[in-house]
Amino acid sequence: MRQEELKYGEKAVLEAELEPWDNPYPGRDYQIEITFPEFTCLCPRSGYPDFATIKILYIPDRYIVELRSLKLWLNKFRQRYISHEAATNEIFNALWQVLKPRWLKVVGDFHPRGNVHTLVTVERPKAQGPKKSRMYKAFSGKKR
Repeated sequence: MRQEELKYGEKAVLEAELEPWDNPYPGRDYQIEITFPEFTCLCPRSGYPDFATIKILYIPDRYIVELRSLKLWLNKFRQRYISHEAATNEIFNALWQVLKPRWLKVVGDFHPRGNVHTLVTVERPKAQGPKKSRMYKAFSGKKR
């Protein structure tokens, strides 16, 4: 299918990039929780669709994510063959890179298929200078 044959929504998804916005309260710790209940991707083995609820929780630093850009960007996964684990980690990595938050948690809650329910959680606080938090050390597997 050529680019000019795409519907406007398909073009928007294809061109989507995560867009950081300035945090209106950078001096305050507050949590943002975003739920995306209609996430879809394709099983890399069977090609069957996988459905999930993606939950994003974060404490912003300098940036917050613009919600329309996030919605469109998450829809890029619809036609991708990707595992539950890879999808959740890719979402986490992209948000971490763009937002550089104080704390970020991404949960991929994949609906049962074949009597199997998958819940993938990726979480980490921002490094605290040369001394990293106890939680970061536990998460990264580094000795305390």
